[in-house]
Amino acid sequence: QVQLVESGGGLVQAGGSLRLSCAASGLTFSTYTMAWFRQAPGKEREFVAAITWSGGSTYYGSSVKGRFTISRDNAKNTVYLQMNTLKPEDTAIYSCAAARTSYRPSYADSYDYWGQGTQVTVSS
Repeated sequence: QVQLVESGGGLVQAGGSLRLSCAASGLTFSTYTMAWFRQAPGKEREFVAAITWSGGSTYYGSSVKGRFTISRDNAKNTVYLQMNTLKPEDTAIYSCAAARTSYRPSYADSYDYWGQGTQVTVSS
């Protein structure tokens, strides 16, 4: 079965950095669009970033553009999210997702598989 397992979350001070990883198994990783979404308490799920199967195209939510970078290593079946200049409003559970297509990469309903998520907390 398909598994997406996130890691790398934690507590960091504002202005700091974290790198999240999502290890995938049970799917042909190199053919999937991968994405990160986040959800803060009491808020709707928010698109963070996506990357197409080859890494040739990347997409970012407006609130993270210029601070976060998504990348992937198809040899390791892993997608990463480098988060710099973190702000308290970045506090959320971050989940990775996998889609068979690259159609509408910022929409959650485009994705077929989801991980359980990892908590990121940014203190002020």
